[in-house]
Amino acid sequence: IEELNKTANGNVEAKVVCLFRRRDISSSLNSLADSNAREFEEESKQPPMTEQQRHQLKHRELFLSRQFESLPATHIRGKCSVTLLNETDILGQYLEKEDCFFYSLVFDPVQKTLLADQGEIRVGCKYQAEIPERLAEGESDNRNQQKMEMKVWDPDNPLTDRQIDQFLVVARAVGTFARALDCSSSIRQPSLHMSAAAASRDITLFHAMDTLQRNGYDLARAMATLVPQGGPVLCRDEMEEWSASEAMLFEEALEKYGKDFNDIRQDFLPWKSLASIVQFYYMWKTTDRYIQQKRLKAAEADSKLKQVYIPTYTKPNPNQIISVGSKPGVNGAGFQKGLSCESCHTSQSPQWYAWGPPNMQCRLCASCWIYWKKYGGLKTPTQLEGVTRSEPHSRGHLSRPEAQSLSPYTTSASRAKLLAKNRQTFLLQTTRLTRLSRRLCRDVLQPRRAARRPYAPINANAIKAECSIRLPKAAKAPLKIHPLTRLPLAAIVKELAAQAPLKPKTPRGTKTPINRNQLSQSRGLVGTAALPFSANGRPLAAALRPAPPPGTKRQKLNPADAPNPVVFVATKDTRALRKALTHLELRRAARRPNLPLKVKPGLPLRPGGALAPPAPPHPASTSEPIVLED
Repeated sequence: IEELNKTANGNVEAKVVCLFRRRDISSSLNSLADSNAREFEEESKQPPMTEQQRHQLKHRELFLSRQFESLPATHIRGKCSVTLLNETDILGQYLEKEDCFFYSLVFDPVQKTLLADQGEIRVGCKYQAEIPERLAEGESDNRNQQKMEMKVWDPDNPLTDRQIDQFLVVARAVGTFARALDCSSSIRQPSLHMSAAAASRDITLFHAMDTLQRNGYDLARAMATLVPQGGPVLCRDEMEEWSASEAMLFEEALEKYGKDFNDIRQDFLPWKSLASIVQFYYMWKTTDRYIQQKRLKAAEADSKLKQVYIPTYTKPNPNQIISVGSKPGVNGAGFQKGLSCESCHTSQSPQWYAWGPPNMQCRLCASCWIYWKKYGGLKTPTQLEGVTRSEPHSRGHLSRPEAQSLSPYTTSASRAKLLAKNRQTFLLQTTRLTRLSRRLCRDVLQPRRAARRPYAPINANAIKAECSIRLPKAAKAPLKIHPLTRLPLAAIVKELAAQAPLKPKTPRGTKTPINRNQLSQSRGLVGTAALPFSANGRPLAAALRPAPPPGTKRQKLNPADAPNPVVFVATKDTRALRKALTHLELRRAARRPNLPLKVKPGLPLRPGGALAPPAPPHPASTSEPIVLED
């Protein structure tokens, strides 16, 4: 909260600065913040922390922004402190304090960038001066004196304090006389008092003391140096060099940007150097103008609001779960029994709160809910907060469409369509406890409903908690689990090799027609009047494709447009066959496509009413199945 303002209608608004959490920025910026945190830990030599402490420490890190907003004071729910992370800080101390956050990076919500804050405080062992050991008596200094600092004043000089003060008065008088001779100074300081005040500044005193040092603290030689042959020496600092208009521009820029001298120089005073602006700032702080502005700001701060009364927030929480005896459907009531907290996994709490997607039915206890609202995360990491997916590293782990897309013979358009059809292959391997929970918690799991909606997630924690409650009772009457005898792998391979004959060896580069005859299709028609059908549904007589007329362009089939290498085309006979099957037979045939079809006796009628004679079988071109290669 920067300040509290009272509007014209009597409401109170808070001018706040926006800070962002880790969940508010992208994953790439999160990885950048992780690398910055690792560098900070290595440089500052932080004590070791556990994984849970590292997880909770990410909730205490914020990212500062230059974005300000005005919000109603009724939106304030609490007060926290945000400090700039320093190298001397111990990260574990932030976890011990309530409502304490830190930041080290600045986030730009417009440019989506993450940069280091310019206001870094250089505190630590790296920024300390290295003091050499003191030389013993009679020991010579072997260091290069030209690279050492220059001595500008000797406190053990032969002059007394009175003599030094008298020399400084003479230097001021010479400075006043020099300003009277200078035309530009006479315009800026038209009166004698202003010239005398300008000659009494620190630049004149520094020049006088340096003159004494260079002349060996000889007053006669030093006075002769003050007034050389060309005239008196004029010493002016930045306060005299700047004009009144430049000083007004500086005050305006200081009001807008604060002590950001780079922005002040870039936007207001580009003809001034950065060192000149910094020197003028510290000299400007010694003037009456600075004291006057400071008094005005103090009076303005006194007139502003310093505190505001915020009433207790009494509105009902929509995430609050009412007890079992309450009216169902109100404030998340109706949650299943046996659910535990998603963060601390406790099963007892005075109050529960709904958390996460509604279909997951996850909940948090009272303490974890307060932690979630304050710090934007859970005490312990969970799968719902983010699961990292492993990317395939070799072509052997790729799916078939991905492998085809990497082929050099695939065009860019086909590659895009093939990648669009990509689906990740996964394997579900169940344990004995999982199979037991399916039977014990059938009312909670609802397997038939879950099978119809495989995309909907299942709350495994709720089923596990309910299974742990019901398992001791079910142990008295154990379930009968019939062991499934599986054939060995060698027998399965031998059976598959017997059912599927070897594919014919075709010369490389020859293209196989898409609609050739396939007589060796395992699926046929079993019945009194069975008609031979090819794999694509056309009769064998119509399977031979006539040659296209000359001059017509042949349409090319795109392999990405078909789910399988074979295209099945429905004909009149196959549509009549579908009508001959009942609904139950059609569904049964769809579930078991490897079994032959059984059709009722009878042939389809012609338009005249007579039975259609069976079509004469045509010799097949090959007895082997046609295999299409990509």
